[in-house]
Amino acid sequence: MPPLKKDVLIGCLLKIIEMSYLTTEKKAGIFANYGGSAEKTGSIEGQIALLTERIASISGHLQQNKKDYSTHRGLMKMVGQRKRLLSYMQKHNLQGYRALIEKLGLRK
Repeated sequence: MPPLKKDVLIGCLLKIIEMSYLTTEKKAGIFANYGGSAEKTGSIEGQIALLTERIASISGHLQQNKKDYSTHRGLMKMVGQRKRLLSYMQKHNLQGYRALIEKLGLRK
């Protein structure tokens, strides 16, 4: 097997760096902004905000890679999970639900 060229290796490393779009600091920031504090990782608001961030990132990936069907399936599962969480929140905390979709910019 021939050795990898330097530019190919650098391109692979850049792709790996791009894939790590949600670092621990970003997640803590999302939960701090939406869930109350960085330690409240189980809050509905924080989970919805995190899913929204992941959905936005994966949507950008799929615009460039239209035939990545496995990622598309994962995206659809995340959208469904977010929809279920939003439905739960709407039933149990209507004012919080309205405030969250306003803050996230979701259409509902």
